[in-house]
Amino acid sequence: MAIDRNGRSERKTQRIFISCDIEGISGVVHNDHSGFAAGGAAEEYSRARRLMTRQVSAAVAGALQGGADFVLVNDSHGGMRNILIEELHPNAHLITGSPKPLSMMQGVGDGFDGAFFIGYHSRVGSPGVLNHTYSSRTVHELRINDQPAGETLMNAFIAGYYGVPVLLVTGDTETAAEASSVLPGVKTVAVKAPAGRYAARCLPFEEANALIQEAAAEAVSLIGRLEPLVPPKPVTFQLRFMHTAMTDAALMIPGTRRVDAMTAGFTHEDYIVAFKAARAMITMAQSVDGY
Repeated sequence: MAIDRNGRSERKTQRIFISCDIEGISGVVHNDHSGFAAGGAAEEYSRARRLMTRQVSAAVAGALQGGADFVLVNDSHGGMRNILIEELHPNAHLITGSPKPLSMMQGVGDGFDGAFFIGYHSRVGSPGVLNHTYSSRTVHELRINDQPAGETLMNAFIAGYYGVPVLLVTGDTETAAEASSVLPGVKTVAVKAPAGRYAARCLPFEEANALIQEAAAEAVSLIGRLEPLVPPKPVTFQLRFMHTAMTDAALMIPGTRRVDAMTAGFTHEDYIVAFKAARAMITMAQSVDGY
């Protein structure tokens, strides 16, 4: 604790950044819930948006209870217009909409002390609920410096680039295990256990929210005790796509190279440059989906 010029103790302001997805929210198990199902039931997506908003609000409440002075929520799912601001915790600031330069991590560079990942899912190929990595239609695998990676690791490196440690990750049991394997000391909350990609045993919703609120309060106390996950230099993103036309399209991004028929790579000293190139490759790959 800092001491001011008059010898009085002065607590440092604590700022928490929250990146929130929808697939790891308790009760969400299908593309109807995520808004991605063709012809899916609109009422199911509407329900999931409210579940997401309430679960994120529990994390905000916990952060404030734990001593945070400011909480910024970045809506990070799909078109990133899911959170209902009128139902979000009244003390939370919200970033909504897309595209955004840092995508799921927009705003993390604005002087935060810690980050929470709420409602996250496990990486593509895992047995987790709605598992995928950034784009379920195009990405078969993501590797960062030859390490298989999901959104948790990819985004933790963005936080670390700006000196921000990840303090809390919530989602299903696979997401919690994935987070613990790449982020030593991180707090996790598992709100459901997969019974398949589109099925899960879910905790009672209010119980899940209570656990998240409690964990969020405790996570604030980890500020200064957990180190940011600093990204490597240089860094290589390798993206294996669903078919060769996607790889062909990704190779239109300057600086990319073909690793094999299905895989494109990009290497740079700066993690954010490499991350943005990877996002651009995914966008190009999506442009030929369905040809």
